[in-house]
Amino acid sequence: MKAWRVHRNGEPREVMRLEDIPDPEPGPGELLVRVRAAAVNFPDALLCRGEYQVRPPFPFTPGVELCGEVLAAGEGAEQAPGSRVIAQPALPMGGFAERTLVGAATARTAPEALDDAEAAALHIGYQTGWFGLHRRARIQPGETLLVHAAAGGVGSAAVQLGKAAGARVIGVVGGESKARTARELGCDVVVDRRTDDIVAAVKEATDGRGADVVYDPVGGDAYAKAVKCIAFEGRIVVVGFASGAVPTPGLNHALIKNYSVLGLHWGLYNTKDPAAVQACHEELTSLAADGAIKPYISERVPLTDGANAVQRVFDGITTGRVVVEP
Repeated sequence: MKAWRVHRNGEPREVMRLEDIPDPEPGPGELLVRVRAAAVNFPDALLCRGEYQVRPPFPFTPGVELCGEVLAAGEGAEQAPGSRVIAQPALPMGGFAERTLVGAATARTAPEALDDAEAAALHIGYQTGWFGLHRRARIQPGETLLVHAAAGGVGSAAVQLGKAAGARVIGVVGGESKARTARELGCDVVVDRRTDDIVAAVKEATDGRGADVVYDPVGGDAYAKAVKCIAFEGRIVVVGFASGAVPTPGLNHALIKNYSVLGLHWGLYNTKDPAAVQACHEELTSLAADGAIKPYISERVPLTDGANAVQRVFDGITTGRVVVEP
C-alpha cells in the first residue's frame, strides 16, 4: 500500500515521502481501516517539523483524523467489517495512507448526514469547538462570540457551533476571500484584520460592551486584540498558537476587567473524561443530522497531493478544511 512517511524533521513539502509499505495488521483492540478520507490539521505540519507535543519515532505517517471503512478487527474489537467510522489513527501510523490502524475504543460511528470528507473533518475541530464553547466558556444564547481565523479549519467549526448555540458571531479573517467564506459560514459580522481595526469593529458591533466569549486558535496579536475588546465577565478560550507567537497574559489586566482566560487541550478529555467525548460525538451527530453544522470542505485532494496539502494548511493560505482522499 502507499503511505506518506516522514524520516526527518522539516517543512512538510520537503520531508514527506510517498512510499510503498506493507499493510499493517491489527493487534488486540485495533481496527484495520481503509482510509476513505483524511482531514489535514495544523498539528500534521507540526509533527513534520518536530514541534508538536507528541514526537512519534521515525519513520512515521502524519494524518491525525480520518473517516475509514473497517476491513478487519483485532482481538477484543467489536466493530464489524464494512462499518464506516471516524477516528484518530494510532501514530506512528497516521491517516495519510491507503490503510491504517485505529483504536477500536476511540473509533466512532461516522454520521450518516455527512459524506466521507465531511465526516473526516468533524472529529477534532468540532470536538474542540464544542468543549471550548460549552464546557469551558459556558456560552449562552444571545451572547456575542468572537472567533479569530473564522474561515480556517478550527475557526469555521467554532462559527457554526456558536450559531447553533444561539450566539451572535463576529468572525475575524485575513483577506476578502476569507471574509466571503466567513459570511457563508454564518458570521453575523466579519472583520478583516488586514484592513479593519478589530477592537473598534467589535466595540461598534456590540454597542461598546465587547465580546462575551473569544475563541482564539491564533495567539500572538489576535490574543492582544481580544483582551482589548472582551466584555465584563467575558471568557477567552485559548485553543492554539497558529501565529507561532505564544502570548504572555497580564493577570493584572484580567483582574481589572473581570474576565477569564481558559485553556483548552481537547486531547486530555480522551483520557480524563472519555464519556464526555462520546456524548459530544452524539451531540455533533445530532447537529449534523439537523443541518446545524456541516464541515466546510474547500479542497478534496488525491493522496499524491498530501504533502502539498499539509504545507498549504500550515502556511495559512487555505480556507475551511482540506481533505486527502486516497
